[in-house]
Amino acid sequence: MVNFKRLFRHLFTPPWAWRRAFPQATLDAIEAAIRESETSHSGEIRFAIENSLPPILVWRGVSGRARAIEMFSNLRVWDTEQNSGVLVYLLLADHDIEIVADRGIAARVDATAWEAVAQAMEAAFRQGEFERGALEGIRRIGELLAQNFPPSGDNRDELANRPVIV
Repeated sequence: MVNFKRLFRHLFTPPWAWRRAFPQATLDAIEAAIRESETSHSGEIRFAIENSLPPILVWRGVSGRARAIEMFSNLRVWDTEQNSGVLVYLLLADHDIEIVADRGIAARVDATAWEAVAQAMEAAFRQGEFERGALEGIRRIGELLAQNFPPSGDNRDELANRPVIV
């Protein structure tokens, strides 16, 4: 069954909507926070923002979670040496925050911890504080990664730190 309200929301979310919530300075701050966080652990954090889904995906009932898993694959977050990649995916049209963790970190951190991070981000976003919410989410994810994947010898940066606009 097609949710027409959701379909219209995705159809009429302008392609530039992400810029209101995530202007250049905020994207720079997110990139810097990821880079800084990754000095304290051997995990990798990716941050992806999508305005809205293509209408055919909404018509087919693709959820934010399913799209996040697809982006996890497309952005190769799974392709880290210790399987410790984490994707923060925002679907703006649905006001959806999804956190997808690779199998290495997912085996060590309970799903409720990821949900708590998403809820903290969501609380800030509801107040229109997108930068604060994003940075808080990155900080919390970094803490979880540091507890489970301390920095390794070379601690090389395996994935890009720049947020991706889908």
